[in-house]
Amino acid sequence: MKDLRIIFMGTPGFAVATLKELLENGYKIVGVITSPDKPAGRGRKIRESEVKQYAKSAGLNILQPTNLKDPQFIKELEALKANLQIVVAFRMLPKAVWNMPEYGTFNLHASLLPKYRGAAPINWALINGENKSGVTTFFLDEKIDTGAIILQQEVEIKEDYNAGDLHDILMEEGAELVLKTVKLIEEDKVITQPQEKAEVSPAPKLFKENCKINWNNQAQDIYNFIRGLSPFPAAWSFLTNKGEDIEIKIYKTEYRLSDHQLAVGKIIAQQKELKVAVKDGFIKILELKAAGKRKMDSLSFLNGYKLSEDAMMH
Repeated sequence: MKDLRIIFMGTPGFAVATLKELLENGYKIVGVITSPDKPAGRGRKIRESEVKQYAKSAGLNILQPTNLKDPQFIKELEALKANLQIVVAFRMLPKAVWNMPEYGTFNLHASLLPKYRGAAPINWALINGENKSGVTTFFLDEKIDTGAIILQQEVEIKEDYNAGDLHDILMEEGAELVLKTVKLIEEDKVITQPQEKAEVSPAPKLFKENCKINWNNQAQDIYNFIRGLSPFPAAWSFLTNKGEDIEIKIYKTEYRLSDHQLAVGKIIAQQKELKVAVKDGFIKILELKAAGKRKMDSLSFLNGYKLSEDAMMH
């Protein structure tokens, strides 16, 4: 049985579940590496990462390097004498860092690798209409998300899941998978599998540009796109009403396939419903947010916005 001294690296809430699981199972965390504090929100108040907040409450040793190649940081890392590093939702590590511990550095990724390598695997699995996802632990190597697989756990994606639902499920499954992986390393029972080359699919970072809805797509594809970006960062569109463009974020929809002669993007606001015509049917909008306003249901939106006959989404 190996005596593990673990360094944990992570930043968002997704990583906290794993850190908590390790502590609750008695593992020795000699250091937590997380992103530096940064100003956020309208007030630009300094915000600590969720991992830092939890690590502070647990009395753990915290490092927040701005540069992972900084010789001073490398020296501090070596001084912790860790023999295993675990990475959950952090950033790309230089070889000097991931190659340091005796038992290696492994990462938890929110997909069934090699599918959905990259920064936004949860979102892209939903956007692409997948019916399954999962979590993978793998040892880090020189490239992003390419290392030898240790364990995987598959998860069903239901048709009404959004990115928030899948995030929460994979967060819990991931914490359990990391625990199983650590036990295998502790007992020297790890057998790795190289990643298949055939199934690689990308999960690139999300920017405002690639979150804009294309109303020319099929109804089901638009539905998947919106749920795949909900609640964050959220799919968006321009609504043109009385000659004015309003930026709208859309969080929840339903779709119906139907033949019609309406122009793509045409808005139908009737019987307390808000629908958008698309090539093969209609997208019914259930939750949305206009720029500068709060998130609301479509009825509240229609009560506050008088839409003209020629209102369009584009």
